Amino acid sequence: MEGKLPPIPAVPMSVREKLAQKAQANAAPPNAAPTQNGTQQTSKPALSDKDVKKAQLLKEEGNSLVKKGEHKKAIEKYSQSLKLNPTEPTTFTNRALCYVSVKQYRDAIRDCDEALMMDSRNIKALYRKSQAYLGLKDIRACEDSINVLLRVEPNNCAAMKLLEEAHRK
Repeated sequence: MEGKLPPIPAVPMSVREKLAQKAQANAAPPNAAPTQNGTQQTSKPALSDKDVKKAQLLKEEGNSLVKKGEHKKAIEKYSQSLKLNPTEPTTFTNRALCYVSVKQYRDAIRDCDEALMMDSRNIKALYRKSQAYLGLKDIRACEDSINVLLRVEPNNCAAMKLLEEAHRK
């Protein structure tokens, strides 16, 4: 029986119809937005009230630690909070403040970018990102970030002072 394939079994019409319906149900809607790599975005599960409340408590604990100057411990609390609720830009900017304080500038920039993806006009994220770039001695990136901030809030005194500091470096 060399060279011959077995006959293809006939698939009943009802099975073909069911397969077509399943394929259609799994197909992406025509207006769905693809992600950057071209794959279909999946919807994220909704946050439970319990997770949101626990995340808020952890964030508040982090805030208390910041007031005491315990930035490393605060980073841990903010990180725990973000695991439960990664949609809170304030938690990202608070953790970025801590990262700047402990000179983990790249982590601060990453957190600021996360916050800015949620709100491109977030003043604290833009300011802390500028601080982090200054800490890295990347004056050009610092100036660029401050200029974005000043387009959003032209009279921001802290940003203007940071820009002056960047020019002195």
